[in-house]
Formats: sequence, structure tokens, C-alpha cells
Amino acid sequence: MRVAAALKAKGGDEFAKPGSIIEIKFVKGESLSLTASRLLALMILTAGGDAWEDRPHRIRKADIRRGHKGNERITDMLQELHRTLFAVDDKSWRGKKATLLFSLISRSKEETDEEGGETGWIEWEFTPDARKLIQASETYAVLNRQAVLGFRSNYALKLYELGALRLHRRQATWRGDMQALRAALGIPPDVYTDFAQLRRKVLEKAKSEIDQLAHFRVEWREIRQGRTVTEIEFRFEPKGAPEVLETVDELDRHSSGRQARRDGAVESVTVGEGATPAPRVTVAGKKSSEAAFPSGSLRYSHDDLLEIGRRYGGGWDVDMIANGFREHMGERLEKLRGAKMIAAWKGFCEGWFNRRGRP
Repeated sequence: MRVAAALKAKGGDEFAKPGSIIEIKFVKGESLSLTASRLLALMILTAGGDAWEDRPHRIRKADIRRGHKGNERITDMLQELHRTLFAVDDKSWRGKKATLLFSLISRSKEETDEEGGETGWIEWEFTPDARKLIQASETYAVLNRQAVLGFRSNYALKLYELGALRLHRRQATWRGDMQALRAALGIPPDVYTDFAQLRRKVLEKAKSEIDQLAHFRVEWREIRQGRTVTEIEFRFEPKGAPEVLETVDELDRHSSGRQARRDGAVESVTVGEGATPAPRVTVAGKKSSEAAFPSGSLRYSHDDLLEIGRRYGGGWDVDMIANGFREHMGERLEKLRGAKMIAAWKGFCEGWFNRRGRP
């Protein structure tokens, strides 16, 4: 909750989702739709560090609709959240093993007196069981709002959350049998019963979206007994700095051409011979020794970048990582500013630790 509060205060597209909510199990045969999953993510983003408190939370309906098509109704998503049941392991009043069933939302209000019901606010409260689960969570995943709203497969979104959680824990793999896989991704038991179909409809689609929109890549290994796939092992690997920049650029583009770009069906436009290149802009009177990172010192007036290096670099000296970053990026450093700089630096730090382990 402290991390969630800090990210909300900082602003931007990153937010923390409790690991307990990411790994929560659906009751058999139930799962959230893609739109309801997005709404839940936006609710957690909006609540921030106050999600565990017994109080109402509010969000503009316009902020919800930014990630959805115009014909989708917020009312339907709210009702789905109300009626979907989740399960966690618990103890009975006798101290015996038990399964607790509960929903995440206890009550909600949607303003409906505006024209067409398209404007205004919604208000909701998390259930006591949900608040308890959120408050007790010791792990979390840092997710990107644009990525969450960009996924077109619910299974891709679930795998994205699972991968972000695992990378934050420094556990780059997830392994489970077919029952565990279905529970983790919310795949109904009577859907994709043939593994070849599950691979094509779920795993391959999820991988292509995650590789395009997430700050990491995902691969999987199929463990077999004879000719039957009995287990799956996912491996999540942070992207290098150039790939992170491509991801940031993709998230800033319109989603209408995303499928074509993912499939490599978009023609690239190149500058013809004789074209006048764009002039380089420099800051007059700026000495090289005073230049901002990555040209200058990481420790000079770059508290956010320094903190990222310390948090995600696995204990390595941040100046050593910074030198590796400069060498790796080369001429591309001149184009790094703002969110792209932060994303590239964070991805490089995670990759540095992932490749080398702890010093």
C-alpha cells in the first residue's frame, strides 16, 4: 500500500497491484471478461494506497471509457464485478482447512441522470474480505495503465500481471499443471480442451501481445508425459533498453494499427535521397560536464533515476550500470527524454540484474 500511494502521488501510468489480487483464484467455471478486468485494474489504480480502507472510492466514467469501445456499458462491467466469486484458502472456526468464497465489490453507485449516462462518476467500495486481502499482501506488481488498456486478450492481461509480479519477486519463472494454468489465467474447464487449440488461441496470442506491449518478454516450455502435455513453465525476461523504447513508442501509437504492426504487415516509410534531415537542436552555453544523464553523472540531480538503479539493479553499483547503459545505447542516447528515458533505464537495470545475479 505504501508503494501504491507513492506511485499515485508521483503520477504517470505506473501503478501497483497487490500480488494477492493477481494470484486470486476464480471459482470453477467463472472468470472476469477483459472489460471487467480492465475496470478492476482502474479501480485499484484509482484507490491507490487507500484501497484497504473502509471507505468509498470514485472514478470518472470518462476515464473508464478511454480504454473501451463506445458501445460497451459500464453498468454491465460493474454488475459482472459484483457477481463474480473468488476463492482463497482459509481456516474454519474449528481451525480446519477451508475455502473462502467472496466478491471484490460490496456496493457501487453509477450516476445515470446525465445525457445518455455517458458522463459523471461511479462510486464503489471493496468488500471487507477484499480489503483484508489487499492490506495483507506483501508482494505487488508494477503495471502500466496504457498496457493494461491495450491488451485485446483477457488471457494476455492475466499473464502480463503474473509476469510483472514474478519479475518483481525476482522469480522469473512460473510452472504448473493444466489445472493450475487454467486457474491462473481464468480459462473455463470446458474451453480449449485440446492443448493444440489452447496453445494457438491462448498462449501464442498472449505471447504476441505481451512481447509488443509489456516491459518484458515471455517464453514457455511444455513438459510432457509421453505425447501429452502435463505442465507448462513460463519464463519472463526483462527487455533491453532498445526494446523498451520500442514498447513505449507502441503504447503511444493508436491501437487501430497495432495488430498489423505486431504481424509485421505495416510498410515502413524511409526518407528518400536528397531529403533535408531535421536539424539537431543543442542548448547554447551548455558544457558537456553539466549535461544531463545519461551523458553526465547519474548522481547529480537525478534522484528518480538513481532510485530506479538502486531498486532494480540487484545491488550492483549504479555507476557501473550507468556506464553499461551508455555503452549499450550508443547514439540512441541523444533521443532519450522523459518517460522513454525512465522506461529504458529501468528495463536495462532489470536486465543487468537478470543476467548477472547479485554481486
